[in-house]
Amino acid sequence: MLLLLPLYDAYGHGQGFDSITDVRVDGKKLTITVEMPLSFEGGQEQITITATEDETGENAQNVTFLVGLFHDDMMVFRNYFFAQDGSLELEVTPTGDDMVAIRGIQDELLGAWSGSPVMITGPLLDSGGLYKFEIEIRTVDDPANIIEDSGVYEADVSVADTYDFTGTDTEGDDAEFTIKSYFDEIKSFEYSADKVMFEMPFDWSEKKISHVPVVHTEVRFPKSSEFNTPGYEGYVNGIKLFKASVSIDDYTRDGERTVHFVLLEDHLRLIKKQLEEVPEHMTFELRTGQMLEFPLSAYTSGEDFKVDLSWAPREIEPGVKTDFIFTIRDGATGEPLRNSDYTFVIIANGQEIHRASGTAQIGGDFERFTFAEDQTGPVIIRFEDIRNTGFETEFGIVVVPEFGAVALLVLGGALLGATYLMSRAPRALPYPCSCSSESP
Repeated sequence: MLLLLPLYDAYGHGQGFDSITDVRVDGKKLTITVEMPLSFEGGQEQITITATEDETGENAQNVTFLVGLFHDDMMVFRNYFFAQDGSLELEVTPTGDDMVAIRGIQDELLGAWSGSPVMITGPLLDSGGLYKFEIEIRTVDDPANIIEDSGVYEADVSVADTYDFTGTDTEGDDAEFTIKSYFDEIKSFEYSADKVMFEMPFDWSEKKISHVPVVHTEVRFPKSSEFNTPGYEGYVNGIKLFKASVSIDDYTRDGERTVHFVLLEDHLRLIKKQLEEVPEHMTFELRTGQMLEFPLSAYTSGEDFKVDLSWAPREIEPGVKTDFIFTIRDGATGEPLRNSDYTFVIIANGQEIHRASGTAQIGGDFERFTFAEDQTGPVIIRFEDIRNTGFETEFGIVVVPEFGAVALLVLGGALLGATYLMSRAPRALPYPCSCSSESP
């Protein structure tokens, strides 16, 4: 008998967390979340898988998960697990053993493991990169009511890892570099006096791109290095990136500079569109260049409006008030638009943390916000419902997670507006998000 199971996508991929929406099982609509550490420290780690009922917002009860975990195209394990309260906790300890061992209570119906938490040991979670989960729901509400053909749902979770490389500078001395990837494993590295290149596996299919909110990598090197210049240009697979996709951080580590690549979902589509052949990897190239200057600009869909944005102080620190200074302009003429209504939104870690509405009476205004210590990583600054039209655009900043003291700029956005900007290359504007309330 050939059993055909539908395969569904997850949304919110990466950065230690993924959420699978629209899971329909036994008349219920569920959301499944998968959470792992952002990085592995070499000791015990925890995987948490939770099923929540959309209608009530509460955890589903008596859930049996069939979980398959894959890493580097290899299956780590595939077993049944039971969570009476809908939240499965797996405590994982990497060991030198060849086999995966599970400790807990095992039922007689499906052989599902349960416990608080279930203990797993073996050759697993010992390196960073991309981890794929294949999840089926086999029971819900009644632990004895086995559900057939519930569908296979995929979640992808990225775990950060660091890689140390040594090159040779123009004087023949060793040049030390560290690459940190928040997405997948770094496979190769090259260095010359004015260029750094490294490679990472990447699936360019729309299925994968559609739930990748951000691809984030870092290049670290001593400030004394000859590679320390005022600014840099970034390339991916030979395609030049918008200037705002590459950001400098001189504050996270004493004596070191960190340069960030941050690529959002629609930027990935733009890169793919320009590739003559779609590879199975992503090649990053960092070249010495010039410093990015304020203000930064982004258009709404159809170039109806343009928003200029800067902030002060330039180094954004948790606990310090930051003024986001902006001007709403006519997209065609560039003139400030008086009495412009707007809604200013900040999103961190996938959650909205601030929302304020106002009117820019002379076209320009500012919004003040103070970030908390836990509001680090990629952060989106969005302007919604500009002049009550439903149009919106967004910028992104990265508050550095290692110490949370400086904001690094990356702009991200939807395909329409970004394609338009790339078609007008002489303007050399940063990467925008351009969409309306009616956009998908």
